Order: sequence, then structure tokens, then C-alpha cells
Amino acid sequence: MQNPSKKILIVEDNGDSRELLAKILKARGWQIIEAVDGEEALQKASAERPDLILMDISIPKIDGYEVTRRLKGQQDFKNIPIIALTAHAMKGDREKALQAGCDDYISKPINIRELPNQVMEFLK
Repeated sequence: MQNPSKKILIVEDNGDSRELLAKILKARGWQIIEAVDGEEALQKASAERPDLILMDISIPKIDGYEVTRRLKGQQDFKNIPIIALTAHAMKGDREKALQAGCDDYISKPINIRELPNQVMEFLK
């Protein structure tokens, strides 16, 4: 059973993708916070203290790698899972995301049936 008090920050600049992710995760009862660029992601992460962050890598202002490095460099975010969500699915992209501090990597297009289970694993 999901814990509805869990907060998930979705960092995604594509409105349709962000809306789809939010809809899937809200249906499971999780609270959703949305950010459209790297600056907003840093602000909302600090203000909201999410339990999990879904991080698009190719976002405006500050890319997802740098946002992840900055967050993971703070004591408050060391144990908050950050999952890279990206269309970058070339050899080495997963490693690059993990080196930046992401805890896992999901390539786009996402599998909408698997996503809630993947998220639930990280929220345990």
C-alpha cells in the first residue's frame, strides 16, 4: 500500500511528459510537486523536502546532472533518491547519471505500467 504522505518532485520541462508522470503517480496517492527547470528544481526541493525526485537530465537553466550534484552535496539530500528520467539512452549515459549522484536511471519513453512499482521500490 502506498503512503499518501510521500512527496515526489517531478523535474521535467516537457509539459505533456510532466502531466503524464503526475497523473500516473497521483493515481497512486502520492503528493506531486512539479518543476520545469533546474533553478526551480533546486528551490522546490529545498522548500518541499520531497521523499523522491524524478529528474529529467535535459532541462533549461541548470541541467539535471548539475542539479543532482548540488542536491547530493547537501546533507539533507544525501538519502533522498534521485532517479534520472531521460531520453539519453546511449552507451555511457546511465553511468554519467549515476556518477552525478542519481540513484537510478529510467530511459524514456517510460513504461507507464512499471513506473509506479519502480517508484515504490525507492520509497520503501
